[in-house]
Amino acid sequence: MTTAGEACLREELQKLKSEDRPRVIAAISDAREHGDLKENAEYHAAREQQSFIEGRIQEIEGKLSAVQVIDVTTMENTGRVIFGTTVHLMNMDTDEQVVYKIVGEDEADIKLGKLSISSPIARALVGKFEDDVVAIRVPSGTVEYEIEKVEYI
Repeated sequence: MTTAGEACLREELQKLKSEDRPRVIAAISDAREHGDLKENAEYHAAREQQSFIEGRIQEIEGKLSAVQVIDVTTMENTGRVIFGTTVHLMNMDTDEQVVYKIVGEDEADIKLGKLSISSPIARALVGKFEDDVVAIRVPSGTVEYEIEKVEYI
């Protein structure tokens, strides 16, 4: 996981524990005051939300306890694509340029240019160097990209 990904998870965990959990506990308490719990939709909804929050807290704590954080900013830039690098690519057919940051599965968001390390594109790029041409199989066929720049940021 990248340092930014770890920080994001820690921030989410803090919010779940300090804001969301107390809010749901208060909602359960309020719903209990309304009487019969069997037919109380507010109570059941709050309990369901509490279950989701507690599950997410456990999931994040488990990930953070086993995570290996990789900070590429401390490494020498050799021009090689590795986990955590930002890669500038040019489509050889269309001259379209794209920029991807190779991140862990939890951080991946293609709309933000963050590619999961387990994605076909990232797997094809890892280990390659600047100026290499890489053929990547995508659903529409094979696309050739030239690695224009590799940043360790």
